[in-house]
Amino acid sequence: MIEPETIYALSSGLGRAGIAVVRVSGPQAKFIVEAVAGSVPKPRLMGLRQLKSRDGLEVIDQALVLWMPGPSTVTGEDVAEFHVHGSPVVVSRLFVELAKFENVRPAEAGAFTRRAFENGRMDLLEVEGLADLLSANTDSQRRLAMRQFLGEASDVYESWRTQLLSALALLEASIDFVEEDDVVARAWKQVRPIVDNLVVELAAALDSASRAGAVRDGLRLVIAGPPNVGKSSLLNKLVGRDAAIVSALAGTTRDVVEAAIDFEGVALLLADTAGLRSETTDEIERIGMNKTSERLRDADIVVWVIAPDVADEVGPNRAVDLFVLNKADMLKPDSIHTRNDSFLAVSTRTGLGMTALFDQLREIVRARSFLGNQAIIVRDRHIVAVKETIRLLNESLKNEGRPLEVIAEDVRNAALALGSVTGRIGVEDLLGKIFSEFCIGK
Repeated sequence: MIEPETIYALSSGLGRAGIAVVRVSGPQAKFIVEAVAGSVPKPRLMGLRQLKSRDGLEVIDQALVLWMPGPSTVTGEDVAEFHVHGSPVVVSRLFVELAKFENVRPAEAGAFTRRAFENGRMDLLEVEGLADLLSANTDSQRRLAMRQFLGEASDVYESWRTQLLSALALLEASIDFVEEDDVVARAWKQVRPIVDNLVVELAAALDSASRAGAVRDGLRLVIAGPPNVGKSSLLNKLVGRDAAIVSALAGTTRDVVEAAIDFEGVALLLADTAGLRSETTDEIERIGMNKTSERLRDADIVVWVIAPDVADEVGPNRAVDLFVLNKADMLKPDSIHTRNDSFLAVSTRTGLGMTALFDQLREIVRARSFLGNQAIIVRDRHIVAVKETIRLLNESLKNEGRPLEVIAEDVRNAALALGSVTGRIGVEDLLGKIFSEFCIGK
């Protein structure tokens, strides 16, 4: 058996800092500590050591050294950490010494986490949760990632998989006795409730997948409406800065102007769009309106804006979540707009109604991002696997009365599809993509 290479990398942030952490993992970790630090501290207890070049002629740094024997480590291998002073020069010099050891190399992106997966320290859901945790920008993204990373989602998938394996065991145990009276009926009587219940649970979890995905990727909010109604001003109010150019001239916004914000712990990607009207001779404006229509189709939340001094030539081409009447400070008592209470009256110039607008938007965002206890289907591959599991289980339900071997095959394939989510089976084609999302040192 070929001994795996020992890998090393900077596991703390790049640049200057008080402390930099260099992590080493693999069979040569202990030997490296002995060679560079002179002696190995007691397991899992930090020791202060002088780090020297291999010839002993140069002191690289004075550092805290940590030695952790496997398999009870983050990677499942022997692991060492050098907590050196956070100068890039110190780290670089230590790397020069580490590279001199045979069968030792710099770690690639995600290499430490991949070894943790391969050595059974993490499953794929936990790996993905860690990746999402490292890239989280909002508190809701952090909470969702922690649910994956801490194994809560894995426990649910394993519970479903256990139910499938129980059903499969009942079917396969009965196959050898199919010639006996009523054996198929009796086996199916035990299996059917398991399959029925599982289909219901999987479908319920799938219903919440869009909300979990919205939390992970962020909600797309599109501000649309006719030209010169104050869409850009509204965007600026929502983001709290001048993200879009504001002008009294109609059609100032020709392209999509985007701004990302953390709104109540949820990532929102706001888009100010070109105004929509029935016709234009301006080719650039027409392109802008086409882009607006595209963004409206893909939006999670649509805010439609009108104004009392602008004609409503074109209406929205999809359902709208929040209707806004801007320039409410210009309303006359006899205006037709005062008789339409479906629009929230605001003025981005005076601030009138903005508190109410934020309150309504807050409720919409909360409804679209509420996770409950079913936020376990987060990524597209999870959705595909669960949908395939449901399809196969429904297929087994249609096979009632057919040979048990046929039903068992559907249940077996359903278990395989579900097991691919946590990485218990059939995941080799996924590994490269998943671990490539990590930074060096993870």
